[in-house]
Amino acid sequence: MTRFLWLIFLLLITGTATAQTAPERYPLIPYPASLTPATGTFTITKATQLALPKEGKHFEKEAEQLQALLRNGVGAPLKTTKKLVANGIELRYDASIMAPEGYRLTITPQQMTLAAKEPAGMFRAVQTVRQLLPATIEKAGKSAAPMTLPAVQIEDQPAYAWRGMHLDVSRHFFDVAYIKKYMDLLALYKFNKLHLHLTDDQGWRLEIKKYPKLTEVGAWRTFNNQDSACIKKSKDNPDFALEPKHLRQRNGQTEYGGFYTQDEMRGIIAYATARHIEVIPEIDMPGHMMAAIRAYPFLTCNGKNDWGKLFSTPICPCNESTYEFVENVLKEVAALFPSPYVHIGADEVDKASWNTTACTELMQKEGIKDVNGLQSYFVRRVERFLQSKGKKMIGWDDMLEGGIDPSATVMYWRSWVKDAPAKAIRNGNPLIMTPVSTLYFDNLPDKNSLGKVYDFDVVPAGVDAAQSQKALLGAQANLWTEQVPSENRADYMVMPRMTALAEVVWTNKKQYASYLTRLRQHYPRLALLNVHYRVPDLAGFSEESVFTDKTSLQVEKPLDNLIIRYTTDGSIPTDASPVLPAALPITQPTTVKLVAFTPEGLRGDTYAIRYKQQAYAAPVSAKAPAPGLTATYFTGYFKKSALMQQAKANGSTTVTSVQVPKQAEADQFGVQFRGYLDVPETGIYTFYLTCDDGGTLRLADRIVVDNDGLHSAIEKTGQVALTKGLHPIALDFVEGGGGYMLLLKYSKDGSEPQQVPANWLKH
Repeated sequence: MTRFLWLIFLLLITGTATAQTAPERYPLIPYPASLTPATGTFTITKATQLALPKEGKHFEKEAEQLQALLRNGVGAPLKTTKKLVANGIELRYDASIMAPEGYRLTITPQQMTLAAKEPAGMFRAVQTVRQLLPATIEKAGKSAAPMTLPAVQIEDQPAYAWRGMHLDVSRHFFDVAYIKKYMDLLALYKFNKLHLHLTDDQGWRLEIKKYPKLTEVGAWRTFNNQDSACIKKSKDNPDFALEPKHLRQRNGQTEYGGFYTQDEMRGIIAYATARHIEVIPEIDMPGHMMAAIRAYPFLTCNGKNDWGKLFSTPICPCNESTYEFVENVLKEVAALFPSPYVHIGADEVDKASWNTTACTELMQKEGIKDVNGLQSYFVRRVERFLQSKGKKMIGWDDMLEGGIDPSATVMYWRSWVKDAPAKAIRNGNPLIMTPVSTLYFDNLPDKNSLGKVYDFDVVPAGVDAAQSQKALLGAQANLWTEQVPSENRADYMVMPRMTALAEVVWTNKKQYASYLTRLRQHYPRLALLNVHYRVPDLAGFSEESVFTDKTSLQVEKPLDNLIIRYTTDGSIPTDASPVLPAALPITQPTTVKLVAFTPEGLRGDTYAIRYKQQAYAAPVSAKAPAPGLTATYFTGYFKKSALMQQAKANGSTTVTSVQVPKQAEADQFGVQFRGYLDVPETGIYTFYLTCDDGGTLRLADRIVVDNDGLHSAIEKTGQVALTKGLHPIALDFVEGGGGYMLLLKYSKDGSEPQQVPANWLKH
């Protein structure tokens, strides 16, 4: 019996299979909690009928949503009945399905049944059917015939109750149409929370009727430094251009902005509710309030509205007029949003302006010891007001520092404050995980981003299973938009990373190879949904490549249908540039630029491969070198690693691997690693340097990788030709604050990247 027939035989006997055996047949993201493959297919035609029995009457909206999908395939709504017939589809009420978003999907060659107890569960079932249907179902007029679904039995429910995505509409504004598009993606991938960051220093985006100047003044600005940075980047990438629909001319100046009226927000909420998505508003306070202060200057303690060392002037917690304003604003917010939650931020507060007589008197009256306690007083008072309106308060984990009540929900974002999740849970606070190191989708993506998100563990370190089950609500990813000025750029930053998180918070099972296989079938669907997703990374080359005599460029395509175009004259490839051959000969130093294009015309990232011709570097001699590298460390803020040359070192130590020594760790620091690399054989070596923030690698007095500057964790690569023996190594690393990452790997002759062995390191 052949292996294929043997597998079929096993399936017929057991009726079960893991995700890895059937990712192409069932390309579902997130993958269901339980999926049992079956043989055959169910075909939907114009003659197929949709049954909605009397006991399932509260699924009428979900039946309409399924009809809308199927209409795109068959050209007209299906005939509806109250009883399931042959070649029919049934939406069935099932009281035995206890999970609020749980559902059961049964597809046989004869019929399809979607079963749930709650409308939210039925909606999730419809989305599963949607993903099993051909991608052409997403567009009216696209032929989806034959419209078939694979036979299957699915029992499904989410692992976590909080499965969220965030969107910052303050730094750069996104209109109602885009918010709805964003929610369509959330619905497709079974997210149930949309966190809207509605106010910040750069813009106030929600109409408050009591204070009309919040949007008349606070919703608009002349170009700031973030706008200028985006405009500069738009010269090479049009996705960074400010969208004209958010610009206006006023008093001879160009202003950027926009806001949502309360009626528009009601429309957004209604759209979300139909998709079983909860919209959580964030009104950031007491910091991040420059837009409000610009409209109402009385809100500060000192009358100023400017920047301190790191953050902006906050509103004043010591004046009753502040609380009158805050309560009036939150009263309207609480009435507008049906969500039980209101997010108040409570992060990154520069408390220097609170050094006033009024604050001193308040602290003495309330027994408050310091300014952290003063913020805690503000947060607790705001929480009590929200509770009086039937709301729960959420804040970022910064608010733990002054102490908070157990009733407050904490969003953990500061990855470098590693004990914050456990501290919150010990205090009795519900917890939502959203760490900057993994789930801040404004961090630039690279080839490792998907795997990094997929490997994320929702349960934080230091928290046991019993604690997490009680207090851990789930996780969400955040898109902050300082450098995201357009809808296309927003799509690029969240997709496909959003799909990786979807699986983490719904299924909570790690099957990355299967996920990648399934993801390939989602790109055509995303294209039909007009999602400007990030095209998967090309591979098989290094940004800094070397050759000794000659070589060739052979690119590995992540998707077979990509068309790769290239240039060698320094220009950026266009859709009219030559198609890259299977092997491009390289015989002299040159720069090759590559761009991959999808069949739908979506453009991928631009890759610049700089080829250098090198002789093999000769080894150096050293008398009895000792194991490890010398690590010299500095405390301070270094925008570039070279700035350490001008600073005084705090000390040095020996390390046996490329990692930051404990002695060096500080909020802001730098480390210089020096010594030798003992290469075991002659060859061309590729090095992979991941830094958050920045770093450079030199070997044999040659620059190999330049990953310098302050940025999120990004991997850059470079090659160097080395002869067997000792070669000087100089690796500089800087951290600008907010948690660090440093990782060095190598490969030779196309091997898989691996850690640099400890016995290679000498000094």
